[in-house]
Amino acid sequence: MQLFYTDTRKVWKVGEIAGVPYADLEGLLRRRALRQGTPILLDDRMRPVEPLSSWFRTLAMNRASSKTMKAYALTVLMLMHFLEDRGSDLLSATESDITQFRQWRLDDDEETVDEVSFDRDAAAIGAFYQYLVDRGYLERRPWRPTARSTSLGSGISRDPRIRHLELDQYLFARDVGFGGLTPTADLDEDFGGWCPHRNRASCELALLTGMRAQEWSTLLLPELGLEHGKRPLTAEVDLQACAKFGRPRTSYIPRDAMDLLHPYLLLERPDIVAKAQRVLRRRCRELFVVQRLEADGTKVHGVLEGHRVTKTIKRMPPDLRRITVMETGDGLDPLAVFIGHGGRMLTASGWDRVRWRAWARMKAWSGDEAAPRLPRQVWHYHDLRSTFALQLLIYLTRQALDDIKDQELPMATLLKHMAGNPLLKVQQRLGHARPATTYRYIRYLEDPMPEVEAAFREWTDAGGASYATIALHQLNSEGRNDASEG
Repeated sequence: MQLFYTDTRKVWKVGEIAGVPYADLEGLLRRRALRQGTPILLDDRMRPVEPLSSWFRTLAMNRASSKTMKAYALTVLMLMHFLEDRGSDLLSATESDITQFRQWRLDDDEETVDEVSFDRDAAAIGAFYQYLVDRGYLERRPWRPTARSTSLGSGISRDPRIRHLELDQYLFARDVGFGGLTPTADLDEDFGGWCPHRNRASCELALLTGMRAQEWSTLLLPELGLEHGKRPLTAEVDLQACAKFGRPRTSYIPRDAMDLLHPYLLLERPDIVAKAQRVLRRRCRELFVVQRLEADGTKVHGVLEGHRVTKTIKRMPPDLRRITVMETGDGLDPLAVFIGHGGRMLTASGWDRVRWRAWARMKAWSGDEAAPRLPRQVWHYHDLRSTFALQLLIYLTRQALDDIKDQELPMATLLKHMAGNPLLKVQQRLGHARPATTYRYIRYLEDPMPEVEAAFREWTDAGGASYATIALHQLNSEGRNDASEG
């Protein structure tokens, strides 16, 4: 069996090689096209394997992202192979089979996973078996629900992995790691990287907006008002299709972030676009070629897969943004802000390569006197979002304290103001659905242990007691209470 993923662009390529008329391909795709990235499992005779292929199609119809569909497909395919080795299959699997698969993934596989990773596998398996029950393949799931949940997952709510940067660490990462400078802000003659202005601008944009990596990396020029060579001082972006769970929100792009974009737009991007013209023209039929951009920059009109279409920019998904180009008369200009070789928008793996190269430079310069202390593990783009959240919360809380102090309001009003307004503002900027998520996200940005130790130190210093003395006193008190209750 072989697992494939639908790709309209590959259909066009095969059609051109086989000599299929353009009109026939256009009609075929219009009638039969599946959502981009839909998994298809084929047997040795190239026939769809059921019920998996129908489940994949249902995921696509329910607008699951290509990333989610791929992860779900790989998990269920892994389960299917595991069951085959045990003489079973997906439809006849028992609770024991599923339990043994869980144990194999956690303890016995060559590449074991932790509970968090298996919770993702559990979500895929649960969705698949719920589909089988809904469609009448099975009467119930193979496993029995527990008092805690019906899922195979651990049911444990885990705090997100959060880490933030100090100012000197951020500047070192931005300018030395990504920008190719030395720790003293001089040009590094040995720097062999590519697009340092683009990479520095991406860091600044991520830090000053708090966007997730998928949000800032998929921005289009019209969203920042940068179309036709315009250079606005600030911008506001309506995030929707590229935001997590498609949750809409507005993100403000401050002047500092826009200023750092300009060197990239003036010096590096035009050269990339010029060198990419031959590739873009050759792939023209696979692209969304925009012929007209509305004056307010909210909609585009062009040709996609042989059809004239109109798209609202804020609702364009990442896959469509990656193939969107503008017909300028002098050539094809990608609408993506950040592009790489061939004029294509960088993928998540492409940005990861940039990040790892930057980390290698930072490690190489870590022994310099001007270099800050580096963490043990490589920085992630999400750390910039954490830094944004922390700094914004600190600023808003201090502002609230100053307002309360000036107005001489009672403490109850102060606590209400601190717990509500700053937190809700940060929640809105981060795009969290609930304030509790923002609180959990922020409260681990700083290690609480120094404050805990200081509090106990003040207590013990005052009474001259040690930790052991306090514990002994507590035990004796509990013993006396038990005796009196008896």
